[in-house]
Amino acid sequence: QVQFVESGGGLVQVGGSLRLSCAASGRFRSMLGMGWYRQAPGKQRELVASSGASINYAESVKGRFTIVGDNAKNTVYLQMSNLKPEDTGVYYCYAHVRDSDNLGLSYWGQGTQVTVSS
Repeated sequence: QVQFVESGGGLVQVGGSLRLSCAASGRFRSMLGMGWYRQAPGKQRELVASSGASINYAESVKGRFTIVGDNAKNTVYLQMSNLKPEDTGVYYCYAHVRDSDNLGLSYWGQGTQVTVSS
C-alpha cells in the first residue's frame, strides 16, 4: 500500500549537517502522519521526529534537528545539524495512513545509514 524513496544518509564528521528525505506513495485514503525513527548500534529504536497532528522531537535532538513536510507530495525531510557521534544509526522513515479499507496502518522504509565520525 505504501512505498518509500529515502535518501540523504551518509558519512559526516562531528558538527556537520545532513538532510534526509522521504517520499511516500501508494494507494491509501489519507496520510495521518510521517516521521523518522532511528536505531543506533546496541540501542533500542527510538522516535526521532514526528509530524501530523503535531510536531514532536526526541529530547536529544531538539534544537539540532528540524522536520519539514510537504503534504501535497507526501514527502518529509529531516534537517540535521551539529551532528554528534550518538546520532549514528540507521534512520527509518515511517508513514501512518488510513488505507483503502479504512484501517489505520503504519509502514516503514528500508532505512538509510547515518554515520557521524569523531
